Amino acid sequence: MIRNHHFHPTEQKRLPDQQTVPSCHVWIVGAGPGDPRFLTVWARNCLAMAEVVVYDYLVDPRVLELVPRNAERFSLGHHSRGCSLEPEEINAILLTHARAGKRVVRLKAGDPAIFGRLAEELDFLRKNGIHFTIIPGITAGLAVGSLAEIPLTHAQLASGLALVAGNEHSDKPHRNLDYQSLARFPGTIVYYMGVRSAGTWSQELIRHGKSPDTPVAIVRRCGWPEQKLWKTTLSKLEETIRAEGVKPPAIIVLGEVASLAPTMSWFTSQPLFGKRILVTRPEEQAADLQLLLEAWGACVMTHPVIEVAPPETWDAVDQAIDHLHEFAWTVFSSANGVRFFFDRLWQKGKDLRVFAHTKVAAIGPGTAIAMNNRGLRPDLIPREYRAEALAEGLNRLPERGKILLVRASRGRQVLPEMLARAGWQVQQVVAYQSLDIPCAEPHVIEQMEEGHIDWVTVTSSGIAHSLVRLFGDRLKKTRLVSISPVTTATLNELGFHPAAEAREYTMQGLVSAILDRELE
Repeated sequence: MIRNHHFHPTEQKRLPDQQTVPSCHVWIVGAGPGDPRFLTVWARNCLAMAEVVVYDYLVDPRVLELVPRNAERFSLGHHSRGCSLEPEEINAILLTHARAGKRVVRLKAGDPAIFGRLAEELDFLRKNGIHFTIIPGITAGLAVGSLAEIPLTHAQLASGLALVAGNEHSDKPHRNLDYQSLARFPGTIVYYMGVRSAGTWSQELIRHGKSPDTPVAIVRRCGWPEQKLWKTTLSKLEETIRAEGVKPPAIIVLGEVASLAPTMSWFTSQPLFGKRILVTRPEEQAADLQLLLEAWGACVMTHPVIEVAPPETWDAVDQAIDHLHEFAWTVFSSANGVRFFFDRLWQKGKDLRVFAHTKVAAIGPGTAIAMNNRGLRPDLIPREYRAEALAEGLNRLPERGKILLVRASRGRQVLPEMLARAGWQVQQVVAYQSLDIPCAEPHVIEQMEEGHIDWVTVTSSGIAHSLVRLFGDRLKKTRLVSISPVTTATLNELGFHPAAEAREYTMQGLVSAILDRELE
């Protein structure tokens, strides 16, 4: 899963550890309205160091991808399904793990202090001597303004804003809202948890003087891929909810500003809005593709199906580094190969001067960028980003000699075979291992089973094999997008046929292939 991909590495060094935070501590974190990009940096940092996470059902599952894999997770269930935990049970979980010295995060949808039972939980923590930190989040009632393009305040139309609960707590001593004051309120009224009781409170507002023609906007699942808007009036609110089948959770905005909401906001009109796309690249490489997809509005889930690790022994790499001057060419077949080779180079106390007597080649732009980031400019990049094209480019050179191929522990042999046939003396070194992830995450299996994943990215033959091993025929309930003809051929051999294939064998090409299909 993707974790902390937006952070500079030095930020993680400042995260508290067991010795620098008080024992018996709970972090109460606002998760925002849905999309994890709306989280604060502080919230992300807390999630990254969590050992126990207690979260509401309204928290977007993608937020949980920021939590370490080995963290213990407690879902508080779904109120409407009758399977939610009681407050006493929640408190017991917090107390038990905080007293055990664990880093406990209480993750609340939106902002903890707005309709989030914050006061009750703080009272319990104080009484039991538990230290706490509260990290604000963006509440849905405010996010709706930006994500649905409803200006909650307006110079001419609304100088105030009221946040109101549509279902008051049953234990509240005085349950009746002051509808007379609300009806006279000159600004915008935002209702939370008001869908099921809309008939009651809308009529109360009208009875106390609110105009039946007051514009109303209903925004369901604000900040989620399912975000949807309906516009109506106060007198027709209940009828609209019933006719359109509106289900919670939804925010209801009352006031003249509601009339300004467009049918499709900037958020919902993004080309890939509402599309759930599973990124399956190794954890260290997933962020670039994730950011490209999110820039087009996609809801990105991450699930690495392979991982990369150092080789079992560095002996071959060390020997190659020490004798790099003997090779006419050094060829990197992946960005991972660049990363592991250069890391080892530095560990050995060497630098770029070892490349002084060898030319270097990259199989494609991703590999070239990895080299550029380390101060090395490739002498050769093929026009087509595949092994065959790279071999053809090298084989057109007038002279032959020794060539070093830096590669993974597994992969196609076409490049070394073509070079050897052309007269090159090929030496291969394994700079990193490509390992299969042993099992699939249950929530991803569930999403795929239910047909909720629109696309699965397949960026190598190794990933294709691992995907089929982990998910099998469940993959037929989604669409696969392949990065190249080679990967497509592998998928075909495994019995799967991608719905799209990148014309340019890059991450941008992969995204373009999805866009082309979605915009057909």
